[in-house]
Amino acid sequence: MDYRERIEGVLERALQLPQAGSQRLVDAMRYSALGGGKRLRPTLVYTAGVALGAELNELDSPAAAVELIHVYSLVHDDLPAMDDDDLRRGRPSCHKAFDEATAILAGDALQALAFELLATLPSGASRAAAERRLQMTRLLAAGIGTEGMAGGQAIDLESVGVRIDVEALRNMHRLKTGALIETSVLLGALAAGVDRGPTFEALREYGAAIGLAFQIQDDILDVTGTTASIGKLAGADAAHDKPTYTSLMGIEAARAAAQLQRRRALDAIAHLGAAGQALGELAEFVVGRAH
Repeated sequence: MDYRERIEGVLERALQLPQAGSQRLVDAMRYSALGGGKRLRPTLVYTAGVALGAELNELDSPAAAVELIHVYSLVHDDLPAMDDDDLRRGRPSCHKAFDEATAILAGDALQALAFELLATLPSGASRAAAERRLQMTRLLAAGIGTEGMAGGQAIDLESVGVRIDVEALRNMHRLKTGALIETSVLLGALAAGVDRGPTFEALREYGAAIGLAFQIQDDILDVTGTTASIGKLAGADAAHDKPTYTSLMGIEAARAAAQLQRRRALDAIAHLGAAGQALGELAEFVVGRAH
């Protein structure tokens, strides 16, 4: 099932914000969050949750939260002090469409809104539902903190112009990109009431594998894709002298590494049988995508 239409509606409602103090800030948030994208992370929330028996309405808030976190990270990554990218999803980055200060605040506010969505329970929610949301909040916070996305981005910045080996590169991308993708899968599991055991660990393995595969494919597309097809400036990694899988291994070896992670992901969920089919299709998409 394609969950993009559903998550677009959830995000639209979440970003109404009629009481916001600054309309310009809201405009920047909406510009960034509603401007398209693959919506892979919320799709993973929905797909993992449904595979384990969760209802869609139980998945809306964590799906929206993880996408808002992803968007906030892109807004901040594009800033001149970070990756200094002027193009995102085929149009000007937030700081180019608005200004740097507004982009910083938009990212901050998107992150805050993500956690507000997770913390807001429907009336009459059970104690078990409240505990699940608390688990989700802890998981998401860990996935974007010093041992996750922020830590990985810091390593990325420190690695510009530095020669590192493949293992160090793998660790950087495990944190910078992989942690939030893994978190997305596990948020779906938590929404279904699965918070430990073999299935939870199998989904953790699956998420880690496709997270790494996603980043390897990104490195490949930075070399083989065009600015028009990938929606951001092609060749930016080489221009910034960043270490990548293609620069360290070459394109063919990088492609083989992505396929290895795809196989790892599929093996991890093989025990789910038909229930894991959609997750398997997402693993195939990650390594086969052209944008």
